[in-house]
Amino acid sequence: MTSHTPVRIIIIGAGNRGAQYARFAADTGLASIVAIAEPVITRRVAAQREHDVPAQDAVVDWHELAAREPFADAVIIATLDADHHEAAVAFLQRGYHVLVEKPMATSEADAAEMVAAAHANDRMLAVCHVMRYTPYTRALARLLASGLLGELVSVDHFEPVGWWHHAHSYVRGNWRREDLGSPMLLAKSVHDIDWLDYVIGRPAKRVSSFGSLQHFRPENRPEGAADNCLDCPVEHTCPYSAPRLYLGALGNPARERWPLSAVTDARTPEGIRDALRTGPYGRCVYASDNDVVDHQVVSIEYEGGTTASFTMSAFSPFGFRKTRIGGTHGYVEGDGRVLNVTDFRTSERHTIETLPEGTNGAAGGHGGGDRGLIDAFVASVVAGEPTHGLASAEDSFRSHQLTWAAERARLEGRVIDLTTSPSLTLRTPLT
Repeated sequence: MTSHTPVRIIIIGAGNRGAQYARFAADTGLASIVAIAEPVITRRVAAQREHDVPAQDAVVDWHELAAREPFADAVIIATLDADHHEAAVAFLQRGYHVLVEKPMATSEADAAEMVAAAHANDRMLAVCHVMRYTPYTRALARLLASGLLGELVSVDHFEPVGWWHHAHSYVRGNWRREDLGSPMLLAKSVHDIDWLDYVIGRPAKRVSSFGSLQHFRPENRPEGAADNCLDCPVEHTCPYSAPRLYLGALGNPARERWPLSAVTDARTPEGIRDALRTGPYGRCVYASDNDVVDHQVVSIEYEGGTTASFTMSAFSPFGFRKTRIGGTHGYVEGDGRVLNVTDFRTSERHTIETLPEGTNGAAGGHGGGDRGLIDAFVASVVAGEPTHGLASAEDSFRSHQLTWAAERARLEGRVIDLTTSPSLTLRTPLT
């Protein structure tokens, strides 16, 4: 492919994530969106108009596009979790490079089949582990490579899911039940397990985990609470009030784009109230059918003795991840935007600012990671090989395997020895 020929990309799933990835791909100047598959007509039409896609190439079902003779270079899959595997394998077999939202699949066998399909067809398969591609992570990479911290000893990493975000996505929303998607650790925090893997860059040896669905249960329902927030006499005192969250998004473009767009296309109080009355997002958080955990901790021991602890919690403000890294010569504390560094040898402290200009929150393109990922994927398709630090299918598969192992450790109440799984050996350390 010459530098003058735009990369032709098909978008499968034009919801919030797919629409944003399409926009970022077009923004590179190296790619064009040539087809869209999206069952929701308002989303499909919006994406079609934004990217000037011919009507015959904006379809309801991705199978229609996969059945055609190949007419593009790459596919971005941003459907629900359970739909990733079939679409990825189909398009890889048709000769497309594929970028797929995390998690790559909902089972280890399906993920392995995706990697095998990429190899068999000599195509790139990348997963949207956007945390790898942030300016923050790149700055941390440079810091670790400098040797200032000495040998890496311990990492403590925290994901503040946010009380309202958890209620939106994991109690009322699409990821509330494992049978609809995947365990919470895989659906939400495979990002973090992958990031820890990447930062530490050593084979994981052992993993344990604890967590549960502790709060969002029927027995914690306040006295007098109704099944729907619109009918509830205690709604105004509830932290998880649906009217407060979604009506409060009106007039805020970022909040209207997400989370409100997941609830309704309406932008009036009446329209929102109607959606809360008739859809899942108005349900009492103590009277839903959710079963995924609302808090979880994971402990990992890596080769050489380095340890990592990861905590995911619904009971926090929504924001950037927070990380503390201890080395033999120094210490760094980061929050997704700023790295505060202490040098043990000099006692000096300094700060590294990494937040991209115009990115003011955790939802703002994952701190620049969304754009960084798409830039890397498009550049790799142009080059015909992974470039710009694009993670391989094997990298992502191993991170998923470690996540599945952690979930098994939680369910079985034991420490899992990973040294008996050769496929879990990791990659080159972060440089």
